[in-house]
Amino acid sequence: MTSTDSAVSEAGPDATRRPKGSLTRLLRVHLRPYRSWVTLVVVFQFGQMLAMLFLPTLNADIIDNGVARGDTGYILRSGGVMLGVTLLQIICAAGAVFFAARTAMAVGRDIRSAVFTRVQSFSVREIGRFGAPSLITRTTNDVEQVQMLVLMGSVLVVPAPIMGIGGTLLALDQDVQLSGLLLFILPALVITMSFIVSRMGPLARGMQHRIDEVNRVVREQITGIRVIRAFVRDEQERERFGRANTELLNVSLRFGRLMALMMPAVMLIMEFSSIAVMWFGSHRITDGSMQFGSLIAFLSYLMQILMAVMMATAAFMMTPRARVCAERVQEVLDTTTSLETATTVAEDTASVDAEEPSRGLLELSGVDFGYPGAEEPVLRSIDLVARPGETTAIIGSTGSGKTTLLNLIPRLADPTAGTVRINGTDIRELDRARLPGLVGLVPQKPYLFSGTIATNLRYGKSDATDAELWHALEVAQAAEFVAATPEGLDAPIGQGGTNVSGGQRQRLAIARLLVARPEIYLFDDSFSALDYATDAALRSALASEISDATLVIVAQRVSTIRDADRIVVLDEGRVVGTGTHSELMANNQTYREIVLSQLTEQEAS
Repeated sequence: MTSTDSAVSEAGPDATRRPKGSLTRLLRVHLRPYRSWVTLVVVFQFGQMLAMLFLPTLNADIIDNGVARGDTGYILRSGGVMLGVTLLQIICAAGAVFFAARTAMAVGRDIRSAVFTRVQSFSVREIGRFGAPSLITRTTNDVEQVQMLVLMGSVLVVPAPIMGIGGTLLALDQDVQLSGLLLFILPALVITMSFIVSRMGPLARGMQHRIDEVNRVVREQITGIRVIRAFVRDEQERERFGRANTELLNVSLRFGRLMALMMPAVMLIMEFSSIAVMWFGSHRITDGSMQFGSLIAFLSYLMQILMAVMMATAAFMMTPRARVCAERVQEVLDTTTSLETATTVAEDTASVDAEEPSRGLLELSGVDFGYPGAEEPVLRSIDLVARPGETTAIIGSTGSGKTTLLNLIPRLADPTAGTVRINGTDIRELDRARLPGLVGLVPQKPYLFSGTIATNLRYGKSDATDAELWHALEVAQAAEFVAATPEGLDAPIGQGGTNVSGGQRQRLAIARLLVARPEIYLFDDSFSALDYATDAALRSALASEISDATLVIVAQRVSTIRDADRIVVLDEGRVVGTGTHSELMANNQTYREIVLSQLTEQEAS
């Protein structure tokens, strides 16, 4: 297998399915708002190139009409003109770089914003398809590669055709016969560059895939550091990172070797070209067909032509990797969320809400949910009703679909069949901006954001007062440990809440939900890290605090839900029983087995 083939295989299974022409599409869309800046770049580059092309002609004129004749005045006058042209070139070059940098940075900002906005609309399906490490790489490193291509293209590619065409015309003006060398030099240069660039594309794709892999391994190791230390897997994890890092190194080295080969190849052609020009030019000077100044000017124009090719080549060196990165970015932008958009207007929703007899009524009718490609759906024919002022508990064995069911209510994903209604309205017909005011979720693994306790609690209600925050903390049984910190509500919280214990993190997440005060409260095994005394105190406080709201609890401990108004038993994605604790103990074998696995017969009754 060749290195190119190897790189293709390293690019992963999705490489062949990525959208084609993505780089052109991406730049066409995101450069459009900055057409005026791009125009200024072209104008400044055109002025810079005209000045640069004019200088060799002035130099030849000084040599032939000033130096050769000993005319000092002519030399000084022409030298003054050269100085003025040089100053113009400097001004134009500075202007071109300034607007090129502004354009590239603005395009990079807009693409990052577009990717971030698109990812925010994804459901758990799309997030799982790409994976968090890959999405991070696409939003940062991939966008940066496209951004750098815009910058290098504006600085190097835009002036290249001006310099190349202008240099060719002026070289012909100096000596037509000597210009025949260009018929051999330019094809040799183009063929060499095309050969190298064509092999860089697959390697660039493999390199980005390996960056994803390294990102994933590092993310897992940082997140799971406690598990690694607990099982003394430090050495094995170092080896795993080493393999991923070495694979990235190998692909990068192959890419780097091709990149390193490009400049020597161009320089070799340039040096042989200079020798050929000097050889044939000296013969034409000897037989009187060409002046010495013209030879110097011709050589300068030849160097400018080759320099134009080199400038374009320098930008094209980045093109294979930028093209791959653009494909990866465009793949995210082209992915549509599986969450259906609202089908009713705000006025219709308002009219429905006005007629509702109760607030917080939750209904699931014939709900199915399955992941793409899965053989069996996770949930099948789920019917469930949760009413305001009642506690509905969901219990079942591991893998029965409890968390998936709860995720459908706040629209982390949409059901593949059936409907989820709140206050009689299908949630797919509700404006997503209204949904957080109706439904609040404390997930199985609560997440806290870097900042302070106050900023985390205000996540659901930005204008909440300190009194509201302390009240929510008291209900969540978290006021004591918050008050014990010197900073109080301003106590710092690390990313993910890593500087607080699991129980404290759960209580802060519950307090955050209480501050938001939705109509429906969803708790996904959110009391698992609490001791029995704290659990009992928290549930007692919740009962009085949200007595008029709808409460849905997923729990593993039977003792914490036995007093629920309604208990729903899930088994392999189906509802196999609904009722109170005593009713299910008498009539439902699945529930009875779960209860007896945790409690004795006497305790269960």
